[in-house]
Amino acid sequence: MTVIALRIMFVEPPKDFWFVMGEYLPPPLGILALAAYIREYDDSLEIEVVDCQAEGIRWEGLGERIEAFRPDLIAPSALATCNTYRVIRTIGMSKEIDPTITTVVGGQHFSTLAQESLEAYPELDIVVRGEGEQSLLEVIRYLKGEMSLSDVKGITFRQNDRIVVNPDRPFFEEIEDLPFPAYDLVEGYMKDYHFTMMAGRATPFALVEASRGCPHNCNFCTQCYFWGGKWRSKSPKRIADEFEHCYNTFGTRFFWLTDDNFGLGKRTGELCNEIINRGFAEDIMWFMQARCDDIVNHQSLVPRLRKAGLSWILAGVESHSPETLASFNKRIDPSVSKDAIQLLKNNDIFAQATLIIGDRSDSHDTIQGLRNYVNDLDPDIAITMILTPLPGTALYTEADREGWIEDRNWSHYDMIHAIMPTEHLSREEVQEELYMCYRSFYGSMKRRIAGVFSSNKFKRRTYRYMARQGVMSALRRLF
Repeated sequence: MTVIALRIMFVEPPKDFWFVMGEYLPPPLGILALAAYIREYDDSLEIEVVDCQAEGIRWEGLGERIEAFRPDLIAPSALATCNTYRVIRTIGMSKEIDPTITTVVGGQHFSTLAQESLEAYPELDIVVRGEGEQSLLEVIRYLKGEMSLSDVKGITFRQNDRIVVNPDRPFFEEIEDLPFPAYDLVEGYMKDYHFTMMAGRATPFALVEASRGCPHNCNFCTQCYFWGGKWRSKSPKRIADEFEHCYNTFGTRFFWLTDDNFGLGKRTGELCNEIINRGFAEDIMWFMQARCDDIVNHQSLVPRLRKAGLSWILAGVESHSPETLASFNKRIDPSVSKDAIQLLKNNDIFAQATLIIGDRSDSHDTIQGLRNYVNDLDPDIAITMILTPLPGTALYTEADREGWIEDRNWSHYDMIHAIMPTEHLSREEVQEELYMCYRSFYGSMKRRIAGVFSSNKFKRRTYRYMARQGVMSALRRLF
């Protein structure tokens, strides 16, 4: 029997990173996870991962790599809506090189707008909707002549002049046994992945997926739709195994749990125990996102998190207004956020607060109220974003229906460009208010001096880095 050795290329396209986070280089986790899964079930595949950021490749160089490898299938990373056009440019380039290359995309944006994307971009062949591992593997089986494309669940595809929407694919019942991401395919760059503002340029950096989905239902978050309101977690042992693998094999010392809401509780305490008992807790740093009410409700766990190497938490504060929080479907009281931030700071965990402006009811006065609240909250760092109607969210559905959306340029859907006005403010005024929020917080000379000389090393590094990078000037250039 002849084995068909297909060539599969995964691409992290050339892109500009979100300037607020500074200079950083994360590994392309999504495509590495897909690569690991398909090769576990088909060892005949020739797989190449092109990480344009790590390799310093721009568009001309990417074309040369595609030309040299001549893939049968190309799948670019499509994590965020703001990267849509870069994904399309990648697959368009591949079709120009060889029209027979099968182009496949996935992720939250394309899952939501699968049919619209196929209608808009003739260079696109297949959209994998939702959880992509098994669907991509079956697309490959189709290319090998082993099954019909019409039998592959969870895809939308072009068939001659029509667009076919296959039934959804059920989620994995368990994600515990998914293989480690295929770090070996980018092994030459594992020591180069870094997050300068958080951990320093010389500290190797890895992303770890500990769970998928979120049990909450915030109206601006894409996770609810994409994961069907489900939440599935890997065990504390499995998560610690991945930490240890990266630590021992690649020298990784900074870990980012990618989960939108890993959640705190018994499982997190068990993860701390796993890390501490393996003997490398004092040699690593890790970061996670958490709800403020989760932090407060599990405050006895916070010291153990710090002992296990957790050094930085992004706390979703969002707003000072109970009415605005209710409109977000964020069931939390502003007073809880203040307690959460103080609790983190008391335990030497760097406290990052995220805030959102641009709610439909926002005015100059309400946003000034938010600025006053944040100054009183006094997190170590405050990141303010503009409410953005990302496809797949309840907010997008409402905004599209009500005609609020004034900007359909997907590259602006990065949470720092105003996409829609409020009842009281134009888009231009919302944009100006974003700048004022940053100026209010970081313009304080007292805060900047305290940050530069803070006893918390992460705070010192962050404020010195931001001063060097000129974040305020970069934000002003958006206007």
